[in-house]
Amino acid sequence: MTTTSTRLITLILMLQRQPGQKAADLARQLDVSVRTVHRYFGMLDEMGVPVYAERGPYGGFSLVPGNKLPPLIFSPEEAVALSLGTGLVCEMWGQVYAEAARSAQVKLENVLPTDQRQEITWAQHSLLTTGINRADMTTIKPLLETLLETLREAVHDSRQIEMTYQNSKNETGETRIFDVYGLFHRSGWWYAVGFCHLREGLRTFRVDRIMNLALLKNTFTRPPDFDFQTYIAQDWQDVPQVKVRMMFPAFTAHLALYARQFWSTYEPQQDGSVIVSFNAPDFNSAASNALTYGPGALVLEPDEVRRIVREWAEEVVRMYE
Repeated sequence: MTTTSTRLITLILMLQRQPGQKAADLARQLDVSVRTVHRYFGMLDEMGVPVYAERGPYGGFSLVPGNKLPPLIFSPEEAVALSLGTGLVCEMWGQVYAEAARSAQVKLENVLPTDQRQEITWAQHSLLTTGINRADMTTIKPLLETLLETLREAVHDSRQIEMTYQNSKNETGETRIFDVYGLFHRSGWWYAVGFCHLREGLRTFRVDRIMNLALLKNTFTRPPDFDFQTYIAQDWQDVPQVKVRMMFPAFTAHLALYARQFWSTYEPQQDGSVIVSFNAPDFNSAASNALTYGPGALVLEPDEVRRIVREWAEEVVRMYE
């Protein structure tokens, strides 16, 4: 929980890192009003940490020269956040950053006071995050970590890679030269984003579908106007979406409730049933999602998904006859 003392420390660090900041900018970063920022200035002055202002278009607020904080001052919650973060790094990256994460954890605990170390110990036994890599990668995990390590090096050193990439249209794979701009994780899978020389444009590749990978000596320059976060958001939006409406009868309505975060809309009906909607990348994926509930859910639309579900169900019956 953010407290006034935490904000005061954060304000000092912000001014220490970048003098001459406007009150409005500081207020926005602290998520408080400008009036509150000026009140904080008065509190700092009472604490012996005076702030002065320089007028003019290029002026702003700064600490009086000589006023600095020690390099490490954390609240218990901040210490826990850093500690839990090292666990997430291990969960996401495996051996690629495991040793660095463990080393950071030890160094952090060595410089913290007793009460904060106790808070970290409590968090490690009480606040856990697991299963982020939801896909079952037991058999390919060592290979995946090797791929991630090579791709990370390619991103860091701006070196091209040559890879054989397998997709649903080409089981034997296709050779591509690729400039890797970045890596991201979504819904249990790792992806690489960059410029594909075969397609002469930006592409996103799923890492576990890379069959062979070689780091080349050739380097590349990432376009200065390429915004990784924006690209990922737009790339996801540009994927064709199939919008599905599905009904859970009253006797299976609890299943819809358990998966509430999955639905785009959730509409309880007077008879106890629930009508939901969700998006899928294609008709087959939509049908697969619907069939996970067996006879407990009925697809209302679109007709193409209803047809696929019916055909698959008929085929399953034939298999068991």
